[in-house]
Amino acid sequence: MCAAVYVLSTVTGYVLTSALLLKFPTLLHRRRRVPFLSRHISHRGGAGENLENTMAAFKHAVDLGTDMLELDCHLTKDGQVVVTHDAHLERITGVSAYISDMSYAELPPYLCRLDVSFQRECVCEGGEDKRIPLLRDVFEAFPKTPINIDIKVDNDTLIKKVSELVVKYDREHLTVWGNSSNQIVQKCYKENPRIPVLFSMPRVFMLLGLFYSGLLPFVPLKEQFLEIPMPSIITNLLKDPDNMTRSRRVIVWLADTLLMRKALFNHLTARGIQVYVWVLNDEKEFKRAFDLGATGVMTDYPTKLRDFLEKIGTSK
Repeated sequence: MCAAVYVLSTVTGYVLTSALLLKFPTLLHRRRRVPFLSRHISHRGGAGENLENTMAAFKHAVDLGTDMLELDCHLTKDGQVVVTHDAHLERITGVSAYISDMSYAELPPYLCRLDVSFQRECVCEGGEDKRIPLLRDVFEAFPKTPINIDIKVDNDTLIKKVSELVVKYDREHLTVWGNSSNQIVQKCYKENPRIPVLFSMPRVFMLLGLFYSGLLPFVPLKEQFLEIPMPSIITNLLKDPDNMTRSRRVIVWLADTLLMRKALFNHLTARGIQVYVWVLNDEKEFKRAFDLGATGVMTDYPTKLRDFLEKIGTSK
């Protein structure tokens, strides 16, 4: 009887303490200093309105008032850091070659039409700007705009060169970098711990485990940004979403239920960790993300998101 009372009192104390610290995490953790706050984030510069990852796309998004540009980096054969998503050039240029096998001068231009990856059966037709830009071009053109860098391959030289460029252009306070790979994120952090890092995919799973076990309020976190997909948008990517199998629907529902948690988002933001939800492309998705407490939304359509934020009165 005494043992049962002891166990019950211990569990009750743990649950109450966890719930208290979940809601008021600064009782245990010092709130992170937030160098910038991003609500409006342009995915690949706004891949639904201009050719992705081009200077034209970035300029259009910045002119609209985006809070952050999201982009992707690779390394050419001659050691240039270029801004583009795919390691292989077939989809974006029609040329069957890897970026790492070509010098920057040899890179072909983008195709005139590119699929919008996160919007079913949508394409974007570009204007005159079809050049794959250098990362330094973006830094020079937008010196005051926060930039979210996805390091696309596990390459020590690429990580080192990106860090050097960030330092050269005095952007450590305006940059966040990482990848879904935990190994890449660890290398980024080791190379330059002054540049904030994202949660990798394994760390996201760890975060969810800590949250649902009640341990999250007690654990320190080195990351400053959580970027997660909204699983329910999977229907935007399928050619025939009505024919999705029941098991897949259950998986999507379960993932959405586990990830999209207001209590989790509120806890992280209270600790100074920004929460970005991607890649959302309509008002219904924007509203749901912000209602759940997301700090920002990543979109292919920066004009749509700007109009939505203006409509609800929280434009930049």
